[in-house]
Amino acid sequence: MLNLIRLFYLTFFTITVLFSSPLHADNSIKVPILCYHNLNPTVPGSMNMTPEKFESQIKWLKDNGYTFITLKDAVAYLKGERSTLPAKPVVITADDGWQSDYTYLYPIAKKYNIPVTLFIYPGTISEGKHALTWNELKELQQTGLFDIQGHTYSHPNFKVEKRHLSEAAYDKFVTHELAGSKKVLEDKLGIKVELLAWPFGIYDDYLEKQAANAGYVMAFSIDDRKADRKDKTMAQPRFMLLQLQTMKTFVGKVS
Repeated sequence: MLNLIRLFYLTFFTITVLFSSPLHADNSIKVPILCYHNLNPTVPGSMNMTPEKFESQIKWLKDNGYTFITLKDAVAYLKGERSTLPAKPVVITADDGWQSDYTYLYPIAKKYNIPVTLFIYPGTISEGKHALTWNELKELQQTGLFDIQGHTYSHPNFKVEKRHLSEAAYDKFVTHELAGSKKVLEDKLGIKVELLAWPFGIYDDYLEKQAANAGYVMAFSIDDRKADRKDKTMAQPRFMLLQLQTMKTFVGKVS
């Protein structure tokens, strides 16, 4: 009888360890992280999309069984802090801080109840001609649907700046763009900024290291493939979606 009891507890302990171990986490999930920009149909631009086309993509995802998750949930999975995700996960992000986030994107996000991460560069807020104001950004944040994260301070082309600045000046510039912008967003909005989108998708080993030093836990590019645990923490890919792309192209990206 004593041996049977010992066998029971040994079996129970073994099963518990096996199923709780990170080694048995699902490492196969790849997450499509979608990147949008301006949705205002009256403002021309190469990275624009009409609200109607954006909504048609959201509806297609809903109708085809995709689960909209927050970027933070995706990050937790990609960092190995979460063992799995819901079936067919997808993440919506929008870059730059266009005023269309408030006028066009928000009503659609509310209609379909989807979480959105806005990657903001504070140099444009309440300053750019078609940019959000700080009050609009706060209002979006307070809806509970929108998470605000970093996109540097002025959306620079780091390759260009590196060519024109001395090493010391470039170091100072990068610190302001990464750490300085993070502080502005945190101070203005009372939030914690831990995620970063690289302007123009430009990054390198030095920038990745500086981003980590500034307190970012993950950064995102526009490398046009699904995010994967195998990708670098400071260079996780996203899909950039544009008006000129067909629905077939869109379906091919996320499927």
